[in-house]
Amino acid sequence: MELNSKKVIVQKSASALCAHLSDVKNFEQLMPENISKFEVIREDAFIFAIMGMPEIALEVKEIINPNKVTLGAISDKIPFTLIGNIEAKDDNSSLIELQFQGDFNPMMAMMVKAPVSKFIETLASNLETI
Repeated sequence: MELNSKKVIVQKSASALCAHLSDVKNFEQLMPENISKFEVIREDAFIFAIMGMPEIALEVKEIINPNKVTLGAISDKIPFTLIGNIEAKDDNSSLIELQFQGDFNPMMAMMVKAPVSKFIETLASNLETI
């Protein structure tokens, strides 16, 4: 299953945005309002929970400065990656599109599609305001 957020403009250079997303502490400010838990567990990993959903642990898997930051699930139970594709617009702004890639059976994919779509759209919208 693959889902993409809308492309949003962020008032940061591509390298500054890449650095911002590479620091997992910064994801707390991007999370939806209905978050019930956010905890940095390592320099490159965090756990979060949204009400009514199980806890998810993510870690930084790859950084290609200034164009891409890839986070991946730590657990094999819910195998997915969240990729931030960054494109420089000018010296002080950039475009970002979030891409969710998950390896789910069809039933699970059907169940998680709507909440995951809403989640990545919220992250993208919150990126516009950083």
